[in-house]
Amino acid sequence: MQRLPGVGPKSAQRLALHLIKRPEAEVEALAHALMDAKKQVGLCQVCYHLSSEPVCDICRNPNRDNTTICVVADSRDVIALEKTREYKGKYHVLGGVISPMDGIGPEQLTAQVLVRRVSQQQPKEVIMAISPSVEGETTTLYIGQLLKPFTKVTRIAFGLPVGGDLEYADEVTLARALEGRRELD
Repeated sequence: MQRLPGVGPKSAQRLALHLIKRPEAEVEALAHALMDAKKQVGLCQVCYHLSSEPVCDICRNPNRDNTTICVVADSRDVIALEKTREYKGKYHVLGGVISPMDGIGPEQLTAQVLVRRVSQQQPKEVIMAISPSVEGETTTLYIGQLLKPFTKVTRIAFGLPVGGDLEYADEVTLARALEGRRELD
């Protein structure tokens, strides 16, 4: 249990003890559900988001805007952006970020597939929506340079969270907030 992301030793112990106390049929149903999900869920052939079909619901949806592609590191980012109900375009999931320390280079990502997709589809804009870590910045700059010959490349703004206090924000976050400022409506 502790191998699961975000699960520490105490939580792992709590989960294991909970499962041991549950009826065998309930634990078996959970195990089958996990195995079914593992067998049935793969990656979309177009955007590489999780999908139980060869092409995901978002890519198949004719009402989505084909003129924008939002590039994210993984499917959790697609899910987070979809919850906002603001973005109406398509996605491309890279499958991670460039991280030499972890042995992840551009060739381990779906970057070349993205370049091919953008060169063929000619979207009006590609939005880079990758977290502003060192690895995320490296990935954003690398992918941006690859795509600039084909289309306009933008990035999401970074800054202060709603309800956050300036005094508690770090210098990088404040600098990003200033960079991403816009005129009042």
